[in-house]
Amino acid sequence: MAVQQAWPRLRVAEWAETRDTLHMWTQIVGKVRLAHAPLVNHWWQVTLYVSPRGLTTSAIPYGAGAFDLEFDFVEHLLRIRNSDGGTRAVALEPKPVADFYGETMVALAELGIRTEIQAAPNEVEPAIPFAEDRQHASYDAQAAQLFWRQLLQADRVLGKFRSRFVGKVSPVHFFWGAMDLACTRFSGRTAPPHPGGAPNCGDWVMVEGYSRELASCGFWPGGGEEGAFYAYAYPEPEGYADYPVSPKTAYYSRENRQFLLPYEAVADAKDPDRVLLEFLDSTYEAAAELAHWDRASLEDDPHRWTQHRRS
Repeated sequence: MAVQQAWPRLRVAEWAETRDTLHMWTQIVGKVRLAHAPLVNHWWQVTLYVSPRGLTTSAIPYGAGAFDLEFDFVEHLLRIRNSDGGTRAVALEPKPVADFYGETMVALAELGIRTEIQAAPNEVEPAIPFAEDRQHASYDAQAAQLFWRQLLQADRVLGKFRSRFVGKVSPVHFFWGAMDLACTRFSGRTAPPHPGGAPNCGDWVMVEGYSRELASCGFWPGGGEEGAFYAYAYPEPEGYADYPVSPKTAYYSRENRQFLLPYEAVADAKDPDRVLLEFLDSTYEAAAELAHWDRASLEDDPHRWTQHRRS
């Protein structure tokens, strides 16, 4: 693992056990949000967000107040706060998922937050119930922090990409099911029902998630030696896989049915932001052009009001 830098280096093989444990921990926290937040289209209400300390649920409604949970990868704590002023913390350290789950549920109960979740993971195989999972018990604090710093950079550039779209577009958010940071643009048209097929996840979940025509992109800690940026379209238009995209290090994975750009290709570049934006823009163009999106009404210059701002 390398010294901290703007685009930190973290080989997947060096932290796979920590990644898999953290994946389960984020599922537990995400399911707490799912248990209390009202449905928002495409399950946007269940996600986590990159924060200045790690990953947060943001405010979750509870009774007449609210609470939140945040993975703090600076001090390595799961922080739980409520609007009554109560706080609790669960240490992020080597421990089985079963212990983390138990400690988190106790902390919520001590704050008066009654919570029941579907206590087994989704989108993974096998799906070991949280209370029984003593297999995943690794936590390399340095690796977890480096991953968060990768997310900080990805979140920042994805935010720039998002700002160019004035149609329906998701927040830049972290889906704990597949453990990826994502941003999704929508054409405004409906899509055919998704066939489903994700492990330990009802097909109806995917039907809701993919109910509208979309072009999605993001980052996840897989798909390459140091993770990968990805882009896909649903439904995938004819010719999408063969569309010329940039940079040259990007390629279409027929196994995953998406374009991939290795994280290291971005981190090694003289101008990482430019290289990543080339990938995001060109893969979006592939979806929008081939599916005949009304781009004129969906895109705009994010600097369109700059001249009116006061210095």
